[in-house]
Amino acid sequence: MTDVLPAVMEHLQFADAPGVVVDSPPGAGKSTLVVRAARHIAESGDPLAIVAQTNEQVDDLIANLARSAPTLPIGRLSAQGYVPVPRIATHNNVTVDNAIAGLAGSAVVIGTAAKWSTLTQGAWPWAIVDEAYQMRSDGLLQIAGRFDRTLFVGDPGQLDPFSTVETERWAGLSWDPQLSAVAVLLRHNPGIPVHRLPVSWRLPATAAPVISEAFYPFTGFTSGTAHSDRSLSFATHAFGSSPVDRTLETAAATGWALHELPARHTMRTDDEVARACAAVALRLLERGPVAVSEKSRAGARVTADRIAIGTAHRDQAAAVRQHLPPNSGITVDTANRLQGREYDVTVVWHPLSGRRDATAFHLEAGRLCVLTSRHRHACIAVARAGISELLDAHPSTGRVYLNEVVKFPDGWEANQAVMSHLEQHRVPA
Repeated sequence: MTDVLPAVMEHLQFADAPGVVVDSPPGAGKSTLVVRAARHIAESGDPLAIVAQTNEQVDDLIANLARSAPTLPIGRLSAQGYVPVPRIATHNNVTVDNAIAGLAGSAVVIGTAAKWSTLTQGAWPWAIVDEAYQMRSDGLLQIAGRFDRTLFVGDPGQLDPFSTVETERWAGLSWDPQLSAVAVLLRHNPGIPVHRLPVSWRLPATAAPVISEAFYPFTGFTSGTAHSDRSLSFATHAFGSSPVDRTLETAAATGWALHELPARHTMRTDDEVARACAAVALRLLERGPVAVSEKSRAGARVTADRIAIGTAHRDQAAAVRQHLPPNSGITVDTANRLQGREYDVTVVWHPLSGRRDATAFHLEAGRLCVLTSRHRHACIAVARAGISELLDAHPSTGRVYLNEVVKFPDGWEANQAVMSHLEQHRVPA
Protein backbone atom coordinates (compact mmCIF):
# COMPACT_ATOMS: atom_id res chain seq x y z
CA MET A 1 0.00 0.00 0.00
CA THR A 2 2.89 2.37 0.80
CA ASP A 3 4.25 2.32 -2.75
CA VAL A 4 0.98 2.11 -4.67
CA LEU A 5 -0.56 5.51 -3.97
CA PRO A 6 2.31 7.66 -5.38
CA ALA A 7 2.34 5.61 -8.59
CA VAL A 8 -1.45 5.78 -8.87
CA MET A 9 -1.55 9.54 -8.31
CA GLU A 10 1.29 10.13 -10.77
CA HIS A 11 -0.58 8.25 -13.49
CA LEU A 12 -3.84 9.97 -12.59
CA GLN A 13 -2.29 13.42 -12.84
CA PHE A 14 0.13 13.07 -15.73
CA ALA A 15 -0.79 10.09 -17.93
CA ASP A 16 -2.52 10.75 -21.24
CA ALA A 17 -5.38 8.40 -20.31
CA PRO A 18 -8.54 9.87 -18.69
CA GLY A 19 -8.30 7.61 -15.71
CA VAL A 20 -6.54 4.93 -13.67
CA VAL A 21 -7.82 1.53 -12.51
CA VAL A 22 -6.78 -0.09 -9.24
CA ASP A 23 -7.70 -3.77 -8.81
CA SER A 24 -8.02 -4.84 -5.20
CA PRO A 25 -8.60 -8.39 -3.89
CA PRO A 26 -10.67 -8.85 -0.71
CA GLY A 27 -9.29 -6.90 2.22
CA ALA A 28 -6.32 -5.46 0.34
CA GLY A 29 -6.83 -1.92 1.66
CA LYS A 30 -9.14 -0.55 -1.02
CA SER A 31 -11.01 1.70 1.41
CA THR A 32 -7.75 3.01 2.83
CA LEU A 33 -6.50 3.76 -0.67
CA VAL A 34 -9.69 5.67 -1.53
CA VAL A 35 -9.46 7.76 1.64
CA ARG A 36 -5.77 8.53 1.11
CA ALA A 37 -6.32 9.41 -2.55
CA ALA A 38 -9.26 11.66 -1.61
CA ARG A 39 -7.17 13.52 0.96
CA HIS A 40 -4.29 13.87 -1.50
CA ILE A 41 -6.55 15.42 -4.14
CA ALA A 42 -8.43 17.61 -1.66
CA GLU A 43 -5.17 19.03 -0.32
CA SER A 44 -4.39 20.35 -3.81
CA GLY A 45 -7.40 22.67 -3.52
CA ASP A 46 -9.34 21.16 -6.43
CA PRO A 47 -12.90 19.92 -5.85
CA LEU A 48 -13.37 16.15 -5.83
CA ALA A 49 -16.38 13.95 -6.56
CA ILE A 50 -16.61 10.42 -5.17
CA VAL A 51 -19.08 7.91 -6.62
CA ALA A 52 -20.14 4.78 -4.72
CA GLN A 53 -22.75 2.19 -5.62
CA THR A 54 -24.94 1.95 -2.51
CA ASN A 55 -25.95 4.26 0.31
CA GLU A 56 -24.20 1.94 2.77
CA GLN A 57 -20.94 2.36 0.85
CA VAL A 58 -21.40 6.14 0.72
CA ASP A 59 -21.94 6.33 4.48
CA ASP A 60 -18.92 4.10 5.15
CA LEU A 61 -16.72 6.25 2.92
CA ILE A 62 -17.86 9.47 4.57
CA ALA A 63 -17.33 8.06 8.06
CA ASN A 64 -13.80 6.88 7.19
CA LEU A 65 -12.85 10.11 5.43
CA ALA A 66 -14.33 12.36 8.14
CA ARG A 67 -12.49 10.42 10.81
CA SER A 68 -9.23 10.62 8.86
CA ALA A 69 -9.60 14.33 8.02
CA PRO A 70 -11.79 15.98 10.66
CA THR A 71 -11.38 19.50 9.23
CA LEU A 72 -12.04 18.58 5.58
CA PRO A 73 -15.46 19.89 4.38
CA ILE A 74 -17.37 16.84 3.09
CA GLY A 75 -20.71 16.89 1.31
CA ARG A 76 -23.16 13.99 1.33
CA LEU A 77 -25.24 14.13 -1.88
CA SER A 78 -28.40 12.31 -0.83
CA ALA A 79 -31.96 11.56 -1.84
CA GLN A 80 -34.85 13.56 -0.45
CA GLY A 81 -35.83 12.42 3.00
CA TYR A 82 -32.44 10.91 3.80
CA VAL A 83 -31.73 10.90 7.53
CA PRO A 84 -28.01 10.83 8.42
CA VAL A 85 -27.01 7.62 10.14
CA PRO A 86 -25.23 7.97 13.52
CA ARG A 87 -21.75 7.38 12.09
CA ILE A 88 -22.35 10.38 9.78
CA ALA A 89 -24.26 12.67 12.12
CA THR A 90 -21.45 12.74 14.70
CA HIS A 91 -19.04 14.53 12.32
CA ASN A 92 -19.30 18.31 12.23
CA ASN A 93 -17.43 18.58 8.93
CA VAL A 94 -20.13 16.68 6.99
CA THR A 95 -22.97 18.51 5.24
CA VAL A 96 -25.98 16.62 3.89
CA ASP A 97 -28.14 17.91 1.03
CA ASN A 98 -30.16 16.52 -1.86
CA ALA A 99 -28.99 19.28 -4.22
CA ILE A 100 -25.45 20.02 -5.33
CA ALA A 101 -26.03 23.75 -4.68
CA GLY A 102 -26.43 23.02 -0.99
CA LEU A 103 -22.95 21.47 -0.89
CA ALA A 104 -21.13 24.39 -2.54
CA GLY A 105 -18.59 24.74 0.28
CA SER A 106 -17.58 21.07 0.28
CA ALA A 107 -14.10 20.07 -0.86
CA VAL A 108 -15.32 16.51 -1.42
CA VAL A 109 -18.83 15.53 -2.52
CA ILE A 110 -19.85 11.87 -2.12
CA GLY A 111 -22.99 10.20 -3.45
CA THR A 112 -24.30 7.09 -5.15
CA ALA A 113 -23.98 6.61 -8.91
CA ALA A 114 -27.77 6.76 -9.16
CA LYS A 115 -27.83 10.15 -7.43
CA TRP A 116 -24.98 11.56 -9.52
CA SER A 117 -26.87 10.58 -12.67
CA THR A 118 -29.73 12.93 -11.72
CA LEU A 119 -27.55 16.04 -11.90
CA THR A 120 -28.15 18.30 -14.89
CA GLN A 121 -25.16 20.58 -14.45
CA GLY A 122 -21.73 20.81 -12.86
CA ALA A 123 -18.24 19.49 -13.63
CA TRP A 124 -15.33 18.27 -11.48
CA PRO A 125 -11.64 18.01 -12.37
CA TRP A 126 -11.23 14.88 -10.24
CA ALA A 127 -13.40 11.89 -9.38
CA ILE A 128 -13.06 8.56 -7.61
CA VAL A 129 -15.39 5.67 -8.42
CA ASP A 130 -15.46 3.19 -5.55
CA GLU A 131 -16.50 -0.46 -6.08
CA ALA A 132 -16.19 0.24 -9.80
CA TYR A 133 -16.71 -3.40 -10.78
CA GLN A 134 -20.20 -3.25 -9.24
CA MET A 135 -21.12 -0.30 -11.47
CA ARG A 136 -22.88 -1.01 -14.76
CA SER A 137 -21.34 0.55 -17.85
CA ASP A 138 -24.48 2.54 -18.63
CA GLY A 139 -24.26 4.05 -15.14
CA LEU A 140 -20.77 5.32 -15.91
CA LEU A 141 -21.86 6.62 -19.31
CA GLN A 142 -24.43 8.90 -17.64
CA ILE A 143 -21.90 10.68 -15.44
CA ALA A 144 -18.43 10.25 -17.00
CA GLY A 145 -18.66 13.53 -18.94
CA ARG A 146 -18.75 15.52 -15.69
CA PHE A 147 -15.26 14.41 -14.61
CA ASP A 148 -11.90 15.21 -16.22
CA ARG A 149 -9.80 12.55 -14.48
CA THR A 150 -11.17 9.51 -12.68
CA LEU A 151 -9.69 6.90 -10.36
CA PHE A 152 -11.55 3.57 -10.53
CA VAL A 153 -11.09 1.28 -7.53
CA GLY A 154 -12.71 -2.11 -7.12
CA ASP A 155 -12.48 -5.87 -6.78
CA PRO A 156 -12.63 -7.76 -10.09
CA GLY A 157 -13.48 -11.04 -8.35
CA GLN A 158 -16.65 -9.85 -6.64
CA LEU A 159 -20.25 -9.85 -7.87
CA ASP A 160 -20.90 -8.49 -11.33
CA PRO A 161 -23.55 -5.81 -11.93
CA PHE A 162 -27.00 -7.31 -12.20
CA SER A 163 -30.14 -6.44 -14.08
CA THR A 164 -33.79 -7.35 -13.63
CA VAL A 165 -34.42 -7.42 -17.39
CA GLU A 166 -33.11 -9.71 -20.13
CA THR A 167 -29.82 -8.46 -21.54
CA GLU A 168 -29.07 -10.97 -24.31
CA ARG A 169 -29.75 -8.38 -27.02
CA TRP A 170 -26.56 -6.54 -25.98
CA ALA A 171 -24.34 -9.61 -25.46
CA GLY A 172 -21.04 -9.30 -27.32
CA LEU A 173 -21.31 -5.53 -27.81
CA SER A 174 -18.38 -3.50 -26.51
CA TRP A 175 -20.78 -1.22 -24.65
CA ASP A 176 -23.00 -3.97 -23.22
CA PRO A 177 -24.71 -2.22 -20.25
CA GLN A 178 -24.57 -5.45 -18.26
CA LEU A 179 -20.76 -5.31 -18.26
CA SER A 180 -19.02 -3.56 -15.41
CA ALA A 181 -17.94 0.04 -15.85
CA VAL A 182 -14.28 -1.04 -15.71
CA ALA A 183 -14.71 -3.75 -18.37
CA VAL A 184 -16.20 -1.31 -20.89
CA LEU A 185 -13.73 1.42 -19.93
CA LEU A 186 -10.74 -0.82 -20.65
CA ARG A 187 -12.20 -2.15 -23.91
CA HIS A 188 -12.55 1.38 -25.28
CA ASN A 189 -9.40 2.78 -23.64
CA PRO A 190 -6.75 0.04 -23.73
CA GLY A 191 -4.02 2.49 -22.68
CA ILE A 192 -5.48 3.18 -19.23
CA PRO A 193 -2.96 2.25 -16.49
CA VAL A 194 -4.00 -0.65 -14.25
CA HIS A 195 -2.49 -1.11 -10.80
CA ARG A 196 -3.03 -4.09 -8.52
CA LEU A 197 -2.87 -4.43 -4.75
CA PRO A 198 -1.11 -7.78 -4.22
CA VAL A 199 -1.73 -8.38 -0.51
CA SER A 200 -4.91 -9.07 1.48
CA TRP A 201 -4.82 -7.79 5.03
CA ARG A 202 -8.20 -9.31 5.84
CA LEU A 203 -7.91 -12.90 4.74
CA PRO A 204 -5.69 -15.06 6.98
CA ALA A 205 -2.92 -17.27 5.66
CA THR A 206 -5.33 -20.22 5.73
CA ALA A 207 -7.72 -18.50 3.32
CA ALA A 208 -5.74 -16.30 0.92
CA PRO A 209 -4.29 -19.19 -1.15
CA VAL A 210 -7.73 -20.80 -1.49
CA ILE A 211 -9.53 -17.62 -2.56
CA SER A 212 -6.66 -16.52 -4.80
CA GLU A 213 -6.52 -19.83 -6.69
CA ALA A 214 -10.29 -20.17 -7.06
CA PHE A 215 -11.25 -16.60 -7.97
CA TYR A 216 -8.08 -14.75 -9.05
CA PRO A 217 -6.20 -17.28 -11.21
CA PHE A 218 -4.30 -14.65 -13.23
CA THR A 219 -3.88 -11.89 -10.65
CA GLY A 220 -3.16 -13.85 -7.52
CA PHE A 221 -2.48 -12.32 -4.11
CA THR A 222 -1.06 -13.34 -0.77
CA SER A 223 -2.03 -12.81 2.84
CA GLY A 224 -0.39 -9.97 4.71
CA THR A 225 -0.19 -12.16 7.82
CA ALA A 226 1.46 -15.49 8.59
CA HIS A 227 -0.15 -18.58 10.12
CA SER A 228 1.39 -17.69 13.47
CA ASP A 229 -0.10 -14.19 13.49
CA ARG A 230 -3.72 -15.25 14.00
CA SER A 231 -5.52 -17.86 16.03
CA LEU A 232 -9.04 -18.56 17.23
CA SER A 233 -9.74 -20.29 20.53
CA PHE A 234 -12.63 -20.74 22.95
CA ALA A 235 -12.92 -19.65 26.57
CA THR A 236 -15.05 -22.69 27.41
CA HIS A 237 -14.76 -26.37 26.58
CA ALA A 238 -17.63 -28.33 25.06
CA PHE A 239 -19.41 -30.99 27.10
CA GLY A 240 -19.50 -34.02 24.86
CA SER A 241 -18.81 -33.82 21.15
CA SER A 242 -21.79 -32.53 19.19
CA PRO A 243 -21.51 -31.99 15.42
CA VAL A 244 -21.75 -28.23 15.92
CA ASP A 245 -18.89 -28.23 18.44
CA ARG A 246 -16.77 -30.41 16.16
CA THR A 247 -17.46 -27.93 13.35
CA LEU A 248 -16.34 -25.02 15.53
CA GLU A 249 -13.20 -26.84 16.64
CA THR A 250 -12.33 -27.64 13.03
CA ALA A 251 -12.85 -24.02 11.97
CA ALA A 252 -10.74 -22.73 14.86
CA ALA A 253 -7.91 -25.12 14.06
CA THR A 254 -7.84 -24.79 10.25
CA GLY A 255 -9.74 -21.61 9.36
CA TRP A 256 -12.36 -23.64 7.47
CA ALA A 257 -15.19 -26.06 8.18
CA LEU A 258 -17.96 -27.71 6.18
CA HIS A 259 -20.95 -28.47 8.40
CA GLU A 260 -22.59 -31.07 6.18
CA LEU A 261 -26.21 -32.13 6.52
CA PRO A 262 -27.60 -35.32 4.88
CA ALA A 263 -28.14 -35.15 1.12
CA ARG A 264 -31.65 -34.14 0.08
CA HIS A 265 -33.36 -32.05 -2.57
CA THR A 266 -35.12 -29.22 -0.76
CA MET A 267 -36.93 -25.96 -1.18
CA ARG A 268 -34.75 -22.86 -1.41
CA THR A 269 -35.61 -21.91 2.19
CA ASP A 270 -34.45 -25.23 3.64
CA ASP A 271 -35.44 -24.94 7.31
CA GLU A 272 -32.85 -27.46 8.48
CA VAL A 273 -30.01 -25.51 6.86
CA ALA A 274 -31.42 -22.25 8.24
CA ARG A 275 -31.58 -23.76 11.72
CA ALA A 276 -28.06 -25.16 11.39
CA CYS A 277 -26.64 -21.77 10.33
CA ALA A 278 -28.21 -20.12 13.35
CA ALA A 279 -27.12 -22.93 15.69
CA VAL A 280 -23.49 -22.69 14.58
CA ALA A 281 -23.41 -18.91 15.09
CA LEU A 282 -25.14 -19.05 18.48
CA ARG A 283 -22.96 -21.89 19.72
CA LEU A 284 -19.90 -19.93 18.61
CA LEU A 285 -20.96 -17.07 20.87
CA GLU A 286 -21.70 -19.44 23.77
CA ARG A 287 -18.19 -20.86 23.61
CA GLY A 288 -16.66 -17.41 24.14
CA PRO A 289 -14.41 -17.17 21.08
CA VAL A 290 -11.15 -15.25 21.46
CA ALA A 291 -9.30 -13.99 18.39
CA VAL A 292 -5.57 -13.30 18.48
CA SER A 293 -4.25 -11.20 15.61
CA GLU A 294 -1.82 -8.47 14.65
CA LYS A 295 -4.48 -6.04 15.92
CA SER A 296 -4.77 -7.70 19.32
CA ARG A 297 -1.78 -9.76 20.39
CA ALA A 298 -3.36 -10.47 23.77
CA GLY A 299 -6.58 -11.64 22.17
CA ALA A 300 -9.98 -10.01 21.77
CA ARG A 301 -13.41 -11.47 22.41
CA VAL A 302 -15.37 -12.15 19.22
CA THR A 303 -18.69 -10.42 19.84
CA ALA A 304 -21.96 -10.84 17.95
CA ASP A 305 -21.29 -7.87 15.68
CA ARG A 306 -18.12 -9.61 14.44
CA ILE A 307 -20.07 -12.64 13.20
CA ALA A 308 -22.02 -12.81 9.95
CA ILE A 309 -24.25 -15.36 8.26
CA GLY A 310 -24.28 -15.05 4.47
CA THR A 311 -26.86 -16.42 2.04
CA ALA A 312 -27.59 -16.27 -1.68
CA HIS A 313 -31.23 -15.15 -1.36
CA ARG A 314 -33.12 -12.70 0.84
CA ASP A 315 -35.73 -15.30 1.82
CA GLN A 316 -32.93 -17.56 3.06
CA ALA A 317 -31.62 -14.73 5.22
CA ALA A 318 -35.12 -14.22 6.60
CA ALA A 319 -35.37 -17.96 7.36
CA VAL A 320 -32.12 -17.82 9.35
CA ARG A 321 -33.26 -14.78 11.34
CA GLN A 322 -36.32 -16.72 12.51
CA HIS A 323 -33.97 -19.07 14.39
CA LEU A 324 -32.02 -16.27 16.07
CA PRO A 325 -33.10 -14.35 19.17
CA PRO A 326 -34.41 -10.83 18.53
CA ASN A 327 -31.59 -8.28 18.43
CA SER A 328 -28.96 -11.02 18.49
CA GLY A 329 -26.41 -8.65 17.00
CA ILE A 330 -25.35 -11.23 14.43
CA THR A 331 -25.41 -9.92 10.86
CA VAL A 332 -27.55 -12.02 8.50
CA ASP A 333 -27.64 -10.89 4.88
CA THR A 334 -27.13 -11.78 1.24
CA ALA A 335 -23.84 -11.76 -0.61
CA ASN A 336 -24.86 -8.57 -2.43
CA ARG A 337 -25.24 -6.69 0.84
CA LEU A 338 -22.24 -8.27 2.58
CA GLN A 339 -19.94 -7.18 -0.23
CA GLY A 340 -17.20 -4.91 1.08
CA ARG A 341 -17.78 -5.79 4.75
CA GLU A 342 -15.49 -7.64 7.17
CA TYR A 343 -16.02 -9.99 10.13
CA ASP A 344 -13.97 -12.28 12.33
CA VAL A 345 -16.04 -15.39 11.61
CA THR A 346 -18.56 -16.01 8.84
CA VAL A 347 -21.14 -18.76 8.42
CA VAL A 348 -22.07 -19.40 4.79
CA TRP A 349 -25.25 -21.05 3.51
CA HIS A 350 -23.76 -22.65 0.41
CA PRO A 351 -25.65 -21.47 -2.70
CA LEU A 352 -25.83 -25.02 -4.14
CA SER A 353 -27.08 -26.74 -0.99
CA GLY A 354 -30.09 -28.99 -1.63
CA ARG A 355 -30.47 -28.01 -5.27
CA ARG A 356 -31.45 -30.31 -8.15
CA ASP A 357 -29.63 -28.15 -10.70
CA ALA A 358 -26.77 -25.68 -10.86
CA THR A 359 -28.09 -22.49 -12.45
CA ALA A 360 -25.94 -19.60 -13.66
CA PHE A 361 -27.08 -17.55 -10.65
CA HIS A 362 -25.95 -20.15 -8.14
CA LEU A 363 -22.73 -20.91 -10.00
CA GLU A 364 -21.66 -17.27 -10.29
CA ALA A 365 -18.09 -17.05 -9.08
CA GLY A 366 -18.52 -13.57 -7.60
CA ARG A 367 -21.30 -14.69 -5.26
CA LEU A 368 -19.27 -17.50 -3.72
CA CYS A 369 -16.19 -15.25 -3.64
CA VAL A 370 -18.02 -12.65 -1.55
CA LEU A 371 -19.43 -15.24 0.83
CA THR A 372 -16.10 -16.96 1.44
CA SER A 373 -13.89 -13.87 1.70
CA ARG A 374 -15.47 -11.76 4.46
CA HIS A 375 -13.60 -13.35 7.38
CA ARG A 376 -10.40 -12.58 9.27
CA HIS A 377 -10.20 -15.90 11.13
CA ALA A 378 -12.61 -18.61 10.00
CA CYS A 379 -15.28 -19.42 7.44
CA ILE A 380 -17.86 -22.14 8.12
CA ALA A 381 -19.94 -23.43 5.21
CA VAL A 382 -23.28 -25.08 5.95
CA ALA A 383 -24.66 -27.31 3.21
CA ARG A 384 -26.29 -30.60 2.38
CA ALA A 385 -24.13 -33.38 1.03
CA GLY A 386 -24.07 -33.91 -2.72
CA ILE A 387 -22.71 -30.59 -4.03
CA SER A 388 -19.69 -32.20 -5.69
CA GLU A 389 -21.95 -34.69 -7.45
CA LEU A 390 -24.26 -31.85 -8.50
CA LEU A 391 -21.33 -29.97 -10.02
CA ASP A 392 -20.14 -33.07 -11.87
CA ALA A 393 -23.64 -33.53 -13.30
CA HIS A 394 -23.98 -29.89 -14.41
CA PRO A 395 -20.80 -28.80 -16.24
CA SER A 396 -20.67 -25.22 -17.43
CA THR A 397 -22.81 -24.95 -20.59
CA GLY A 398 -23.56 -21.24 -20.76
CA ARG A 399 -24.08 -19.59 -24.13
CA VAL A 400 -21.10 -18.08 -25.89
CA TYR A 401 -21.58 -14.92 -27.95
CA LEU A 402 -19.37 -13.48 -30.66
CA ASN A 403 -17.04 -10.73 -29.41
CA GLU A 404 -18.05 -11.39 -25.81
CA VAL A 405 -15.21 -11.05 -23.32
CA VAL A 406 -14.74 -14.39 -21.58
CA LYS A 407 -14.94 -13.92 -17.83
CA PHE A 408 -12.43 -15.67 -15.61
CA PRO A 409 -12.70 -17.58 -13.49
CA ASP A 410 -15.52 -19.77 -14.74
CA GLY A 411 -18.14 -20.15 -12.02
CA TRP A 412 -18.24 -23.93 -12.34
CA GLU A 413 -14.47 -24.22 -11.95
CA ALA A 414 -14.43 -21.80 -9.01
CA ASN A 415 -17.14 -23.79 -7.22
CA GLN A 416 -15.25 -27.02 -7.84
CA ALA A 417 -12.06 -25.54 -6.41
CA VAL A 418 -13.74 -24.25 -3.24
CA MET A 419 -15.69 -27.45 -2.69
CA SER A 420 -12.53 -29.54 -3.09
CA HIS A 421 -10.99 -27.52 -0.26
CA LEU A 422 -14.09 -27.59 1.97
CA GLU A 423 -14.34 -31.37 1.68
CA GLN A 424 -11.00 -31.60 3.49
CA HIS A 425 -12.69 -30.00 6.51
CA ARG A 426 -16.03 -31.82 6.41
CA VAL A 427 -17.92 -32.45 9.65
CA PRO A 428 -21.03 -34.67 9.18
CA ALA A 429 -24.01 -33.20 10.97
